[in-house]
Amino acid sequence: MNLKENKPKTMKLSIIISLVLSIAIIILILYLTIDTNTLTYLSTHQIRYEFFFAAIVVNIIYWILWGVRLRILSNAIDENVNISIWESTKIIIANLFLANITPSMAGGEPVRIYLLNKNGLSVGSATASVLSERLLDAIFLLLCVPFAFLIFRGRIEIGVLRIGLTIAVVIFIMALVVFAYALKNPNKTKSFLIFLSDKISRFSKKKDSKNVRIERIKNEVDNFHNSMIFFISTGKKAFMKAGIFTAIFWITGWMIPPLILMGLGLKPFIIESTAAQVLLIIIVMMPTTPGGAGVTEGSAAVLYSVFISSSLVGIFIILFRFITYHMGLIAGAIFQYRIFKSVASFSLDAIKKQT
Repeated sequence: MNLKENKPKTMKLSIIISLVLSIAIIILILYLTIDTNTLTYLSTHQIRYEFFFAAIVVNIIYWILWGVRLRILSNAIDENVNISIWESTKIIIANLFLANITPSMAGGEPVRIYLLNKNGLSVGSATASVLSERLLDAIFLLLCVPFAFLIFRGRIEIGVLRIGLTIAVVIFIMALVVFAYALKNPNKTKSFLIFLSDKISRFSKKKDSKNVRIERIKNEVDNFHNSMIFFISTGKKAFMKAGIFTAIFWITGWMIPPLILMGLGLKPFIIESTAAQVLLIIIVMMPTTPGGAGVTEGSAAVLYSVFISSSLVGIFIILFRFITYHMGLIAGAIFQYRIFKSVASFSLDAIKKQT
């Protein structure tokens, strides 16, 4: 069986693993948390369904704001490219599928790069736009981490979670250091990528000449380097504008849990919930399970049990994950199928065909 036949199977396996883990952990949490208090509460308190609907609307707004940020970065990097808000939002929604079935949500980046490339950006410029998003996310989230730790200081009793958070922060910082090194030393980056390409080419059936591969790598590293230098020089205004939208779209997404809590007739716990979301994102960014499935549900249950009744944690988790995870998985699959005519065949090879 060749590699092309294996790719769809690998993709399907990731889909199955992520769904099974997510559903299994949700069922386990429900089993451990639903009791007579849960049933009594649900039968005696009014459930405000309009807040659940509002949470769904906010999640869609979150996608649009993400699209606006991508549009700002992409249009700034190349004055000959003019991606509309609708087009950039479609890119974001299509990216959700692979992002939600890969560790650290890393699978979404190739989709965004490919579709930006398809809309006129060079691969290097598209990569710079996407990595600029990650850089802005890392900066904003690292700034929020002290606030989150302050809120949960002395309230998280599970050692494993604390260790996980520490590891995640260290990985974030290391990623920023590697990024800065690659930006400062483009020639060393080229040498490393050429070395990596030589190793990978041995397993590829598509045999480009070595000179063609080297030239392509050099061109795209130069495009990437020039694009990033643009953002920290003449493009600072666009980068800062994208930074503002980074804060807006993350904060918007963090309003979903309070809306769900109000739908359940509880206090919104906006401060505590925001702190929990910061820590949760840091944990999810760690390369663990596909899309952080299972890990996210378990971590969210631990964090939210600090300030809401344990008998309602399971109900909250199933609503929270449906809106923030399963909804994105479904929408992403629909958009990815419409664009690629498949939800299981996309790979980085698509990018190579465009260059």
